[in-house]
Amino acid sequence: MAHDLLDDVKRYLLDLQDRLCQTLAEEDGGEFREDAWERSEGGGGRSRVLEDGALFEKGGVNFSHVYGATLPASASAARPELAGRSFHAVGVSWVMHPRNPHVPTSHGNVRFFIAEKPGEPAVWWFGGGYDLTPFYPRLDDVVHWHRVARDACAPFGDDVYPCFKRWCDDYFYLKHRDETRGVGGLFFDDLNSWDFATCFAFQQAIGNSFLEAYLPIVQRRRNMDYGERERAFQAYRRGRYVEFNLVWDRGTLFGLQSGGRTESILMSMPPVAEWHYGWTPEPGSREEALYRDYLRPRDWLGEVTE
Repeated sequence: MAHDLLDDVKRYLLDLQDRLCQTLAEEDGGEFREDAWERSEGGGGRSRVLEDGALFEKGGVNFSHVYGATLPASASAARPELAGRSFHAVGVSWVMHPRNPHVPTSHGNVRFFIAEKPGEPAVWWFGGGYDLTPFYPRLDDVVHWHRVARDACAPFGDDVYPCFKRWCDDYFYLKHRDETRGVGGLFFDDLNSWDFATCFAFQQAIGNSFLEAYLPIVQRRRNMDYGERERAFQAYRRGRYVEFNLVWDRGTLFGLQSGGRTESILMSMPPVAEWHYGWTPEPGSREEALYRDYLRPRDWLGEVTE
C-alpha cells in the first residue's frame, strides 16, 4: 500500500516537472538542459537547468527520488519517532532567476516523504509551497500572487491560506537580517492531518497553480527598462537569497546530509550575487521602498493596488 501511494505521487511530480519546463522554456525562448543522476545510497533524479536565456538568466526545475535504510541526521533529529525506519523522499523543486531586475525571482517545491518499519504503519507527509522575491516590487503583482495562492487553498478550508501564508512568512525569514526574503506566498510541511487523497489533492492544487501565479507578473515586467543601477541592486539582493539557502533552508540541509547530488541541490543559487559592507538605500528611492514596504509580513489581500 505504501509504495502505491509513492508511485501515484511520483507520477504526478514527473508530469509537473515536464509541464513547468515546457511552459517556462516557451516563455524564455530557450531550452532546459537535462542531467540525469543516480545516488549511490539509493535513488536519483533528473535536473533541468536553463542558463543565459533571453528572460531567465538562470533557472532550474529538479526532480529527485532518494531513499535509504536510515534517515539523514537532520531528519532524525527533528523527528526522533522515525529512528530505525527506512525512507523515501520524492519531490520537485524550482527556482527561476530572471535577467530583468523588474521581474521577481520565484521559488517553489512540492514533496512527499514516507518512512517505513516492518510491523508498523507507514508514516507519511506532504510539504511544499512557493514564494516570490522581487527587487522592485509592484503592489498589484504581490496582490495577484497572493490571490492565486488563496484561491488554490480555498477548496480545502477558509483557514488554510492564512495558516500557510503565515508559515511562509515565518519560514522565509532571515533572522540575522531581521527581514523576510521576499513577499512570501505559501509554505506547508508535515501535512498529514487530512486523509491521503485530500493531502495529495492539495499538493497538486499548489503545484498546478504556480504558473498562474507567476507568469502574469513575468509578462507584465519583462520588457521594462533597466540599467546598471537596477542590475547592481539585483545582485546585492541576490546575496540575501544565497544567505537564506545556506544558513536557514531545511531542504538544502536535508539534501546535503542525505547524500544528494550537490550540483542539483545548489542549482537554486543565482548566477551573480554581491555583498557590500554597510550598504543602505538612498532615502526616497525605489530600493528603499523594498525595505520599508515589502520585507515584512503584511495582509497583502487587504491592500489597495497601485
